[in-house]
Amino acid sequence: MTIQNILIAGGGMMGKNIALVFAANPAYRVAVYDLYQTDVYGGIRKNCAQLLEKGVMTEQELEQRLSRISFTTDLDSELIAGADFVVEAVFEDMQIKRETFAKLEARCRPDTIFCTNTSVMSPSEISAELKYRERFVGTHFWNPGHLIPLVEVVKSDATSDETAQTVMEVLKGVGKEPVLCKKDVPGFIANRMQHALWREAISIVENGIADAETVDKAVKYSFGLRLPQLAPLTNSDMVGTELTWNIHSYILPFLEDSHEPSPLLAKMREEGKMGFKSGEGFMKWTPEEIEQQNAELNEYLIRMLYGK
Repeated sequence: MTIQNILIAGGGMMGKNIALVFAANPAYRVAVYDLYQTDVYGGIRKNCAQLLEKGVMTEQELEQRLSRISFTTDLDSELIAGADFVVEAVFEDMQIKRETFAKLEARCRPDTIFCTNTSVMSPSEISAELKYRERFVGTHFWNPGHLIPLVEVVKSDATSDETAQTVMEVLKGVGKEPVLCKKDVPGFIANRMQHALWREAISIVENGIADAETVDKAVKYSFGLRLPQLAPLTNSDMVGTELTWNIHSYILPFLEDSHEPSPLLAKMREEGKMGFKSGEGFMKWTPEEIEQQNAELNEYLIRMLYGK
């Protein structure tokens, strides 16, 4: 099957960025569908401001990508009926996702590949009521979707090997680093590791071992620095299986292994300490500091990925 027509279902923050990613390939015609009139082009321009400023992308290159993107609010549009490859990026709500795919399946060809962009929800559950479940797969784009290279391709309990492989190849073709999650498990691959770290970090604060600022500093100025070059299992091989076994034999009994959210998180929630949203979470944040954190994240990613 030749992939030419890409449909992004959902024109929100992630949908805009995913459309931008696919529009990098001149062979693709990209359409964005949303229930509501959405300024897709303005949103993409805003998201590309730092890329233009740093010289990663030229104005001409951005215009070329935008010229490959169409937008519609018409579910019966030819842009939907003619889609070869669909990426859904609607709200993280099981019912909304299921309803979206039911409507799409009724309008797309039987061989159209369906992808759901979700960070936590089961592709097996989302696709449970579809007719052609073998052509359905999870694709977890990480935010910001136009910068983070990783996309987790998650097989459902019915995804065919051919579908998974095709999706992997399509993602590679637009510059992504796809990884295959062979089993549909909560958190897939990267979020399982990320939240294991978060659980331990929160536990250290909760138990008075260190404050939040110290915990973050301990990550940023030690293993966090080397993670892009020295990932966990390579690190284990580097120090040796025997040393890894010895360390784990000693330390694992002392690590946090709770299966419920931390009581400290529950207390903060009750007190309205919602992080950036309220100006206080584990730490206090001014509007200026919040804006700085968001800007510096993108600048860091651009520097790491493009050396700009």
